[in-house]
Amino acid sequence: QVQLVESGGGLVQAGGSLRLSCVASGAIFSINFMGWYRQVPGKQRELVAEISRGGSTSYVDSVKGRFTISRDSAESTVYLQMNSLKPEDTAIYYCKAITYGRTVYWGQGTQVTVSS
Repeated sequence: QVQLVESGGGLVQAGGSLRLSCVASGAIFSINFMGWYRQVPGKQRELVAEISRGGSTSYVDSVKGRFTISRDSAESTVYLQMNSLKPEDTAIYYCKAITYGRTVYWGQGTQVTVSS
């Protein structure tokens, strides 16, 4: 079992920055990919960024150049540095972990609100 706890969300003005954190506990050795997704009411949850245990990253086009995903050396925490935030980045951000056995775990989500 893996538990994920997100933090770092909040209210920020357009152009500002936030840093989200997701701390994993439990069977962290089993985690391969970790990522951040976001969801707004009435829309599907979408991938924002993900990172593999080996450090390979991928981003949705709308955040490239503005967001950076990283992972600590202990492989237990993943971060999402969000710069140049836009009102359209407003969403609930969820942390996701995928194990080598392809089991998926989700965090409880953290609200990010960007005011114009």
